[in-house]
Amino acid sequence: MSTAADLEMGHGPEKKSVLAANDVHSNNSVMVDESSAVKGTGTGYNSGTGVMASMRRFEAKMDAKFGVESEAISRKRPEDKRPVPWHEQLSMALLWASSTMNTSCFATGFLGHEFGLSMGQSIAITVCASLIGSALTGFSATFGAATGLRQISMSRFSFGWWPNKLIAALNTIVQIGWASVSCITGGLALTAVADGHLSLIVGIIILAVFATLISFIGLKAILVYERYAWVLFFIIFMVIFAETGRFADNTSPPKVKGAELSGSVLSLIAVVYGSSASWCTMASDYYVHYPVDVSRVKVFFLTTFGLAIPTSIGMVAGCVVSSALNNRLDWAATYEDDGLGFLIQEMLYPRGFAKLILTLLVLSGINVNVISIYSAAISCQQISRPFARVPRFIWTILCFAAILGLALGGREQLNAYLQNFLSLLGYWCTSYFVVMFVEHWVYRKGNFANYDLEGWNDPSRLPHGFAALAAFLLGVVAWIMGMVETWYVGPVGKLIGSTGGDVANEFAFVVTLVTYLPARYLELKIFGR
Repeated sequence: MSTAADLEMGHGPEKKSVLAANDVHSNNSVMVDESSAVKGTGTGYNSGTGVMASMRRFEAKMDAKFGVESEAISRKRPEDKRPVPWHEQLSMALLWASSTMNTSCFATGFLGHEFGLSMGQSIAITVCASLIGSALTGFSATFGAATGLRQISMSRFSFGWWPNKLIAALNTIVQIGWASVSCITGGLALTAVADGHLSLIVGIIILAVFATLISFIGLKAILVYERYAWVLFFIIFMVIFAETGRFADNTSPPKVKGAELSGSVLSLIAVVYGSSASWCTMASDYYVHYPVDVSRVKVFFLTTFGLAIPTSIGMVAGCVVSSALNNRLDWAATYEDDGLGFLIQEMLYPRGFAKLILTLLVLSGINVNVISIYSAAISCQQISRPFARVPRFIWTILCFAAILGLALGGREQLNAYLQNFLSLLGYWCTSYFVVMFVEHWVYRKGNFANYDLEGWNDPSRLPHGFAALAAFLLGVVAWIMGMVETWYVGPVGKLIGSTGGDVANEFAFVVTLVTYLPARYLELKIFGR
């Protein structure tokens, strides 16, 4: 027998009850009056006397007092939104600028040098691959304002109730992984500031703690913080260009040729593309508060370029500095022996100014962690109904613990971590994008009126998700065939050069597309939804 705690409550005075299915007893449902839920919570989870109910009531009180978002996964209805001034709409771009001009992107820019590419090749690949990956995120962002739903909630209209749990779990892993990378690079900077007297472990912990505190507060605080933080890091990267540009090596040819060159190019594309595309599984989380009539063209372009341009700035700075290692052997020795933080300290002058830059760069690690932890916690709540009963601040704390574990475990192998992790992000995000794009433009005719938005939390009103699951799993097979990682090279990927060329994204795109188009047609034909 389902209880009131198993149901997502309705919003607004006119909606007195809703029908929802229980995860365990999926065929049972009950009608629940709104008065049984705590007013303002949007769910019935706050009723009862258990530990979780008490914690959710505490979260609701904190929300009322400090705005910590006790209803983060609930749909934001049109009547609950307020007009957003033009200067606040700039957050569509500035949010991503603050999150991507950081030491993680700077470190990723070194991979072209590691792959044996010239500076010119690395820069061209970085800019183009970042723009393509950002376009995926721009597309996903257009769903937020129009539907009032978080990204993982929105994908239920393609993946259905049960398969979407896999997407929620994967997105949680992605965001935790991103935050771990940021903790490592920020921790390296903090260690260098302290001249090695502060261990990398302590630096990682400091970054993770500060980011968790900000993300705990909620979306309002995040948007205000990220709207202005980018200015500081833009100035810092301009300083890096100014002080290191004269040492850049723009004359040396690539160290690889023929098939080896093709393999290196494909692998770098996979890494950079994956870095920008990985945001597409959480993009709409930050647009649900915008009015439903906000221009979706504006949302797409502000998001796409707001992500691609700052990502390129950070990575191109890495391309320039890594090429300078050919001319400055002392820098190369510092980078190899002591790591990224000490390299930044050595290449900037004077030394006191370099320490100031490093201290400020530590904050860049906090920027990306803030939104990663926030979206990871929301995704956790959407894995299952019992998980939704757990307050967001508890999931935030658990994500913090997972980030620490990953960052501490991977702190000694930053480049390998970047190469493997960022490539993997792109693989599954490509399949996710294809399913969402085809569903929206082919089967929903690009019209949000064709979505049953009231049924977002009701399994009986959502697709079964058979087509999306089949396409996604076959996409997994495709990218396993084409992937190139330090720990595994797929049979197709290894055909390109001696070390392989990563074609997993290309394979995943094609296989997911040719599978989902007919499979979704059959699903609609047979089940009608």
